[in-house]
Amino acid sequence: MTQPTTLQIIGAGLFALALVHTFSTKYFEHLAHAQPRHAGIWHLLGEVEVVFGFWAMVLMLFMFGLGGKAEATGYLDSRNFTEPMFVFVIMVIAGTRAILQFAASLVRTVARFVPLPRSMAMYFLLLALVPLLGSFITEPAAMTLAALMLRDSLFSRPVSNPLKYATLGVLFVNISIGGTLTPFAAPPVLMVAAKWNWDIWFMVANFGWKAALAVAFNAGGAMLLFRKELSHMGERVADSDTPEVPSSIIVAHLAFMALVVVFAHHPAVFMGLFLFFLGFSTAYQRHQDALILREALLVAFFLAGLVVLGGMQQWWLQPVLMGMDATTVFFGATALTAITDNAALTYLGSLVEGLSQDFQVALVAGAVTGGGLTVIANAPNPAGVAILRGQFDDGAIHPLGLLIAALPPTMAAVVAFQLL
Repeated sequence: MTQPTTLQIIGAGLFALALVHTFSTKYFEHLAHAQPRHAGIWHLLGEVEVVFGFWAMVLMLFMFGLGGKAEATGYLDSRNFTEPMFVFVIMVIAGTRAILQFAASLVRTVARFVPLPRSMAMYFLLLALVPLLGSFITEPAAMTLAALMLRDSLFSRPVSNPLKYATLGVLFVNISIGGTLTPFAAPPVLMVAAKWNWDIWFMVANFGWKAALAVAFNAGGAMLLFRKELSHMGERVADSDTPEVPSSIIVAHLAFMALVVVFAHHPAVFMGLFLFFLGFSTAYQRHQDALILREALLVAFFLAGLVVLGGMQQWWLQPVLMGMDATTVFFGATALTAITDNAALTYLGSLVEGLSQDFQVALVAGAVTGGGLTVIANAPNPAGVAILRGQFDDGAIHPLGLLIAALPPTMAAVVAFQLL
C-alpha cells in the first residue's frame, strides 16, 4: 500500500464521519424538536440525502485550504457526475402520473393471472416483477416506480413497523440483485461490463437466473409472513379528480424514458432530452401531478457527495479487495458494500489487470448482494428512502432497522449466488 497523502487521510476520516452521521439522522431530528430556535439546521442535517453532500463540502474546504483553488477545482473536474445526473432525470420521469399509471396497469394485469388473492399478488409483484424490470428500465427507475406504488397502496393505510421495514429491506435487496439480467441496468455491473466483455447472455447465465430465484423467494417470503396485513392492497382507489392519462401521453413519456436509458452514458444528450420533457410536461400540465423534483435533487446531491468523498477512498479500499481470493472477495464485497457504494467497489476492481473470471464474478455478485443493507450501499436506495420515509415514524427510516430487515433477503441472495 502506498503512503497516503494528508488529504487522503482527511478524506477517509470525513468518510467515516459521514457513515456515523448516516446512522445518526434521527438524533438530529430529535435536536430539531428539542431546540426549535435552530430547528432549520438540525432538520437539514437530519436529511439522510444531505449527509454525503455536506461532508463532501467539508472535504472541499480542506482541499481549498491545503492545496489551493487549482487542486480543489481540478479534483472536482476529475470526478464523473454522470450517475447522479442520470438518477435525477430518470427519477423525475419515472415518477410522473403517466408512467405510474402504465406500471400500475401492468402490475394489475399480471396480478389477474397469479393464483393468489389480489392483495397478495399485488404485493408480490411490486417486490418481484418491478425489481426485475429494473434490468431493462434501470434500477433507479424501478426503485422510483416500486416505492411510489408501495406508498400509494400498501402504505396508504396504517400498517405495522415490522411490515414497513421488512418491505423496505426486501425492496432494496431485490432492486440491487434484480438489475443483473442485463449488463447496463445495475450501476455495479455497468462499471465493469464493457471492460470485462460481459454481454446479456453472460449476465443471464452467471447472475440473472440466480437473482430471479432469490427475488421471487424474498418477495414470496415477505408476502406469506405479512399476508394478514395486505388486504387493502387489492383495492383500487378511485379518484375522480385524477383522470386517466391518454394513451398518446403515456407513449410519449415511455419514449422519453427509453431514450434517456439508451443515452445514459451521455449527459449532454439525456439532459437535453430532459429539458424537452419538461417542456412537454408543461404543455400537457393537466395530465401531470407535481414532478418529484425535490426528492430527485436530494438523491442526486447524495450521490454527488458520495462521488466526491468516494474518490478519496481508493488508497485503502483497493488493497483490501485485492488481498482476497474469489470466495473471500464475495463476502468481503458484500460487507464493504454496506459502508460504501457497490459501484465504487466494482470500479476499483476494474482498474486491476489480470483478474480471473471467477474473481470478477465473485466481486460483482458480492457487490449486488450487499446492495440493500444500507442507504448508501446501492445508488437507487436514496431514491426509495426519499419517497417512503414520510410513511415511517418521525418521517425517518432508522438505518439499524433497515440493516436488520435487509439481512434475511441478503442471506437468500448469498445462497443463490454461492450455492446455485
